[in-house]
Amino acid sequence: MAATTDAQIPTAPIAGDREARARRCFALLLILLLVVSLGSLTTGASGISLMDVARIWAAGEALDNVTATILMDIRLPRLFMGILVGAALAVSGAVMQGLFRNPLADPGLVGVGAGAGLGAITAIVLGGLLPVALQDLVGYYLVPFAAFFGGWATTILLYFVSTNRGRTSVAVMLLAGIALGALTGALSGILVYMADDQQLRDLTFWGLGSLAGATWWKLVVAAPLIIMALIAAPFLARSLNGLALGEAAAAHLGIPVQRMKSVAILTVAAAVGAAVAVSGGIGFIGIVVPHLLRIAVGPDHRFLLPNAALLGASLLIGADMISRTIIAPAELPIGIVTAVIGGPFFLWILLRNRSLLDL
Repeated sequence: MAATTDAQIPTAPIAGDREARARRCFALLLILLLVVSLGSLTTGASGISLMDVARIWAAGEALDNVTATILMDIRLPRLFMGILVGAALAVSGAVMQGLFRNPLADPGLVGVGAGAGLGAITAIVLGGLLPVALQDLVGYYLVPFAAFFGGWATTILLYFVSTNRGRTSVAVMLLAGIALGALTGALSGILVYMADDQQLRDLTFWGLGSLAGATWWKLVVAAPLIIMALIAAPFLARSLNGLALGEAAAAHLGIPVQRMKSVAILTVAAAVGAAVAVSGGIGFIGIVVPHLLRIAVGPDHRFLLPNAALLGASLLIGADMISRTIIAPAELPIGIVTAVIGGPFFLWILLRNRSLLDL
């Protein structure tokens, strides 16, 4: 009896310490997000800062047209877009890693990225073949729409292939995702071969990702899907925790495994599909943020998911600030920044925590 009691003594303090650590981490990440958000509003080729705006307002004067346009129509929608896209990618990565019980899983496993890429390439290369009236109607938003529907079509196909008799196999989904990725890559390669020089340039910049095209209209279109996905994700936390024990054990605990899989896949598809459609291909956020937070707050998805949203948003906004300033007045694609900075940092984290990650 004494041995059993001794074994049970640390349980409550450890759980309490982990929850307290997660709350402290959430508060720090919220402060970090506020700081980088202010930095994002003051960063740009124009040199307009919040101090300048505050000085103008303090003097009771109105902002001139140029300053108002830069802040309200360029920097502010870009900031909000960065917050939503970063949060969507990070939370989706955490959900996919929990669903597949694999630390190497990322949002691309559900086929959204490959399908969105094929949709965008199709729109860029073949968009000129559409009727002129339809081109005038869709205009600049043809590529985001095509990317979104391409991502969703691939996800639906992948879900259909991996579901048999009402049960979705994550192993089949993984293998089918690899096959569909190869197929969409081949089709994309054919279209790239057909593209002219200007289209190749557009394809390159879209594939590397950017927030430069953020507008209020794009934000209005993408925000509802991303916000709904971010709201739905925390409701999956307890189910993902149970799934870590295996599907059979999770089912014995009363978790509706099949329904949880369906909701998780649709949640990730909505979030990543909308994010990729408006920002292009931005890698690394979805795989590294959950790893960093598991080291900081532990594997409990109740704490992991909200912290992932804040850290993902902060990292993407920070990367966007670097992309705007490092070769100003030109912009470096944000996907290059996330890979160059994040890759070595992630390797350093892995090397320092190999023993912890093996547990």
